[in-house]
Amino acid sequence: MNVLASAVEESREAERRRALRALLVQPVLTARGPGEADFRRVRRFEADLRAWLDVNTGWRLTVDTSVARLHKRVAGTDATRGIADHRRRSFTRRRYVLLALALAVLERSGGQITLGRLAEDVIGELGDPRFAAAGMEFTLVGRDERADMAAVVRLLLLIGALRRVEGDEERFVDTGADALYDVEHGVVGVMLQTEYAPSMVTTADAETRLAAVAERPFTDTDDARTRALRRSLTRRLLDDPVLEYSSLTEEELTYLTGQRRAITDRITEATGLVAEVRAEGIAMLDPEDALTDVRMPEGGAPGHLALLIATRLAAVGRMTRDAVIEHTNELCDSHATVWGSTIRSRPRAELADEAVGRLRALGLVQIDGQNVAARPMLSRFRLGDPRVSGTATLTGATP
Repeated sequence: MNVLASAVEESREAERRRALRALLVQPVLTARGPGEADFRRVRRFEADLRAWLDVNTGWRLTVDTSVARLHKRVAGTDATRGIADHRRRSFTRRRYVLLALALAVLERSGGQITLGRLAEDVIGELGDPRFAAAGMEFTLVGRDERADMAAVVRLLLLIGALRRVEGDEERFVDTGADALYDVEHGVVGVMLQTEYAPSMVTTADAETRLAAVAERPFTDTDDARTRALRRSLTRRLLDDPVLEYSSLTEEELTYLTGQRRAITDRITEATGLVAEVRAEGIAMLDPEDALTDVRMPEGGAPGHLALLIATRLAAVGRMTRDAVIEHTNELCDSHATVWGSTIRSRPRAELADEAVGRLRALGLVQIDGQNVAARPMLSRFRLGDPRVSGTATLTGATP
């Protein structure tokens, strides 16, 4: 009986771990669609997950019959955490504005809406003079503007706020052909992430209002400071590719030095991530290679290019943007038969910037003007000296 009870508890822990991992990958899970099984797991372990998240991260979890929403707030203001479209191109300022206005339109819409009607209503919202004063214009004239609207709709489809009934976004971009969607109001209603309802904040200044609805009041006591440190460090270990000691305040470093084992063990138990502790910092590695949206190394020509640039940067420490572009050109020529024409036909500067952007998102490089500098963790991609074993000569990444 003890063996059976142990097996049942182990199975339960594994399912709870899968539920939390699912939320970390996709903070919005719906009762319909590809995430249905994960949604059911989250509902099953809702109380346990909410308690763990509150103690360790301060993130809020809301669950109802149609949607589970993890209200994440990352530490810091990392510019690499923006939304990317299906071609991995970062959302522009205009797309972010269109996304916010589209959600506002959908909240007031009926059960169905066409892409054209959604775009028209968004344009109506942009009639507010404050948008024009901020230099924000959108008239749906031209392919680029239709592509921006289609990118917003694809994101809404991905998170489950819309469900396609008929039509295709690519045809809308190419020819203006319309598409029809069901609106999932339950998902739309949980997308706004604030500590307070915006209607409760009456400050006139826009930036002050944003801060007021987003920030949670802090009571300056010993317990509150300890709780804030634990939550902040846990969030960074869950979200950041690398937590470098040099990025911490003296108070954070002192707390982490004393509590590192306890914090990383709790994360490992809850998520399956494994701590890699180095002299310069900590990385939580995923043996299943699932809790990341940017991989290194990654298959395909762009991933291979990023790895080769990382190897060069790890060796030399710093390169100018022009030098990275020149090296990219050399790599494209030397790997012409391997990478194929698709990547080689793209502008070298675009390829170089994309590769460096991937490394920056992983915390491996730092951009300083026109210079790209290796960060400490990039040393794991540095090639070691050749070693002779029998008749074979081997090179490998340094541990």
